[in-house]
Amino acid sequence: MGLGEASARGTSMEGDCLSCIKYLMFVFNFLIFLGGSFLLGVGVWVVVDPTGFREIVAANPLLFTGVYIILAMGGMLFLLGFLGCCGAIRENKCLLLFFFMLILIIFLAELAAAILAFIFREHLTREYFTKELKRHYQGYNNTDVFTSTWNAIMNTFDCCGVNSPEDFEESLFRFINPGEVVPEACCRRNSHLGEVGFSNKEECLSGSMLYRNNKGCYSAVVDYFEMYIYVAGALAIVVLTIELFAMVFAMCLFRGIQ
Repeated sequence: MGLGEASARGTSMEGDCLSCIKYLMFVFNFLIFLGGSFLLGVGVWVVVDPTGFREIVAANPLLFTGVYIILAMGGMLFLLGFLGCCGAIRENKCLLLFFFMLILIIFLAELAAAILAFIFREHLTREYFTKELKRHYQGYNNTDVFTSTWNAIMNTFDCCGVNSPEDFEESLFRFINPGEVVPEACCRRNSHLGEVGFSNKEECLSGSMLYRNNKGCYSAVVDYFEMYIYVAGALAIVVLTIELFAMVFAMCLFRGIQ
């Protein structure tokens, strides 16, 4: 009799634990689903927006790439949250297994990206960017992705070169434009009555320090994103931890379903 009661109590506790995991997993994945829906909505709105924002994004390679990254992330989170919710609430072993495999693939991809970032970290140094700028930057050829991206960076962050305007010495830009010391993207701008124009374009192009941006883009970008880099690092750790728990929950629920 005692053994029967103990067995029944154990089965009841196991059922309660399984039910708790099931609803925790549902709530967790519903939040992921909402987050994915929000990112998808923002991405689609920017792409199809008829008020002119679409043209601004299309003209800036950084924004253009960012929009499609948001769309891809939104779609992935939307699918992930949907599979997790359906698998948990319906106790469907097939959906749970697919959810587990998808999370595992994402986890391994993130791990591989972190390892590759560590291995190729020397490609993120000042020396590497300076060498690439000297070799490939053309100045006014906006059909060239490398050149248009650098123009967008220098215009956005009010900077010039990687370290300073001196980076353009003995460069492809100076070879193509022998009469100019720095490109137009390095020139200072001011706004007057709502119109943005150059302070003194001719003096800037001839090398005058008074009319050009003298700060290097490497320092400008690092300073701007310094706080976000730490936040992104902390967020990445949180995401990896959540993914590990999601895999554990999914497998526990998978094994507990009869």
